[in-house]
Amino acid sequence: MPDANDDSTSASGAPTDFNQRIIDEFRARHGRVGGFFEGARLLLLTTTGARTGARHTTPVGYLPDGGDRVLVIASAGGSPRHPDWYRNLLAHPHVTVESGVFTYEARAVVLTGADRDRAWERAVAGDPGWAAYQEKTTRVIPVVALHEIPREGPPRIAAGSPGEAIKVVHDAFRRELALIRDEMANADASGRAGLGAQLRVNCLTFCQGLDRHHTGEDQALFPFLADRHPQAAPALARLAAEHTHIASLVGELRNAVTGDPATARAEVERLTRALEAHLTYEEEELIPLLDAP
Repeated sequence: MPDANDDSTSASGAPTDFNQRIIDEFRARHGRVGGFFEGARLLLLTTTGARTGARHTTPVGYLPDGGDRVLVIASAGGSPRHPDWYRNLLAHPHVTVESGVFTYEARAVVLTGADRDRAWERAVAGDPGWAAYQEKTTRVIPVVALHEIPREGPPRIAAGSPGEAIKVVHDAFRRELALIRDEMANADASGRAGLGAQLRVNCLTFCQGLDRHHTGEDQALFPFLADRHPQAAPALARLAAEHTHIASLVGELRNAVTGDPATARAEVERLTRALEAHLTYEEEELIPLLDAP
């Protein structure tokens, strides 16, 4: 879905009341918002003012693009002028991104030429609303890649305890799985309106996020817990073994969502339920250990 509101600030530089309500709800509900933007792909983008140097936070729509980047589109609802956040990042490309679960620093790069055109085509395939905005303006709507800047140490997760952090991350994966099922259920056999591309995007977001999550558990969390809770060794060994199986299921899911929606729905249902069962088992085993006194 296109941007919540590209023109994010009032004349004083503060977020508009409309945007502030979205920001507050987004943070309180770990990336979920209701109303018109229910189910929308939103992130919070914090930029540095080009003229003032002040920090400004804006809710914007995004497009997963694999690897270490996501795409944001400076549509401004088809306005003849670029949104404030876009002008800010031209002057100061170092930005902060909040996904609702993770907060990270990123480097903003404006795409040009064929790279921009390919990204634009993917965005329009996922949501024709972007094309409608382009038709309203003579300016070429910019597409910006936000490249995550690697950091040392654990990720910054919006949670008050290690156990809550696991639950928050898992709930984000559950939302992705539910979205995949819903989109498959609503697709017809032709997959019209760019459904196939949208499903692949959903899977890409989920698959890459899950892979990173499991890598962190295998390399850091499980050895930490095994050292402090030897009695949990069998459960931790099972979880580590399941991660290999989960990677295989994710590959099957990726193939399923790119197939014929009329025949793939049952397979998508089976795979997403299996992945959810893994998340539930992991919570049952890990949260008591992580939140133990």
